[in-house]
Amino acid sequence: MGERGPTTMIALTAFFFLRMLATFPAGSFSDSNQHPQSKTKSVHPASPNRFGSSVIFPVQGNVYPLGYYFVTLKIGHPPKQYDLDIDSGSDLTWVQCDAPCTGCTKPRNRLYKPNNNIVTYADPVCAAMHYPGNHKAKDPNEQCDYVVTYADHGSSLGVLVKDYFPLRFTNGSIIGPRLAFGCGYDQKYSGPHSPPSTAGVLGLGNGKASIVSQLHTMGLTRDVVGHCLGGRQGGFLFFGDDLVPSSGIIWLPTSHNSLEYHYTSGPAELLFGGKSTGVNGLLIVFDSGSSYTYFNSQAYRATVSLLTKELNGKPFKDAPEDQSLPICWKGTKPFKSVGDVKNYFKPLILSFTHAKNVQLHLAPEAYLIVTKQGNVCLGILNGTEVGLKNLNIIGDISLQDKMVIYDNEKQQIGWTPANCERLPSADRDSGEGFSHHYALITPEDYPATYVSWEDQ
Repeated sequence: MGERGPTTMIALTAFFFLRMLATFPAGSFSDSNQHPQSKTKSVHPASPNRFGSSVIFPVQGNVYPLGYYFVTLKIGHPPKQYDLDIDSGSDLTWVQCDAPCTGCTKPRNRLYKPNNNIVTYADPVCAAMHYPGNHKAKDPNEQCDYVVTYADHGSSLGVLVKDYFPLRFTNGSIIGPRLAFGCGYDQKYSGPHSPPSTAGVLGLGNGKASIVSQLHTMGLTRDVVGHCLGGRQGGFLFFGDDLVPSSGIIWLPTSHNSLEYHYTSGPAELLFGGKSTGVNGLLIVFDSGSSYTYFNSQAYRATVSLLTKELNGKPFKDAPEDQSLPICWKGTKPFKSVGDVKNYFKPLILSFTHAKNVQLHLAPEAYLIVTKQGNVCLGILNGTEVGLKNLNIIGDISLQDKMVIYDNEKQQIGWTPANCERLPSADRDSGEGFSHHYALITPEDYPATYVSWEDQ
């Protein structure tokens, strides 16, 4: 399996592995289509409401110094745990494969081993995960391969498989849907730094290849994804709409290109300290797979120029010796947190010109980090220099301490300030804690009580 080239290709344009391009990470974009219909063999019935529940996952990680956020998923029967980067810029989930493997850095006991569950070319899910017209006649018994390529020339090549994802839903059901994902046996990483310590990628994009889209097709959740990333560490991720507040959300329509399944909106105008910078028409991508925010050259240069002017005469000096990010400043003594310097920096605002009164406010905490050396660095980078052309990526640094909701059914994205390090209650009325209902099921829970979802 590992020695064969791909018979078909998922043409995915992605930015996830920009984290390896320098000391700063970025995110990814992708494409996919439909999942086949499924049926249930009920052992422990779910809610009578077809879309009556959600799944919530604790998130670990931070923007600095780790550089990414991840969740732990259980896959298989019996289940094994896999740490996966959360990436709203791509839709295909993949795990490093226990096969003749190139670029696989995990110990063998942490790789995924297929067990007669490889997706064949005849399976409708194979056609669903490829561009229309790219699924040409092949031997129906041949394995369905995928290729994910990234903007920095990193990539993952592998074979599609199906396996059980044991999940505990917020309505109390324990369900083991059988979902399609990639088993990657040829990973390539670019740049001077080591690959992430995770076992793969959890694709949260709005294509039909995503895990949440497959759950939605099965009738288990709404086609809604949300995350809340803590400014210091941790947070939570959810599938479905149970946690979406009924008010207080700023909603922004997203544009949808059938060949690019990422969350795009715009145009937007860049404001600095509440005043126009003269930079307009910015195409914005919201991407949890990017640790930092990327502006195109025009917006980046304007931001750096205005910050430099603002800091003139204040107790800051350039710190080129700090290689954490391209632009860093030092003070008269080491800084301990962004709170030490935020009063010297003005907020940035992205004002969406085609959506009335919709603005994304970027306080200093949403675009600065303080490094281990005690310097403050700009967490906005020049995207044009790393191949993003005219795209502008809103990465994790600017999504921290916000609940961010990607509503694929209504084609909108929303956000609201939140304490992301406080895990949500299982029952708002009873006050039961997160760990009671919202954790993934444990191996001892499985397989005694779960609903098995098989393909027709």
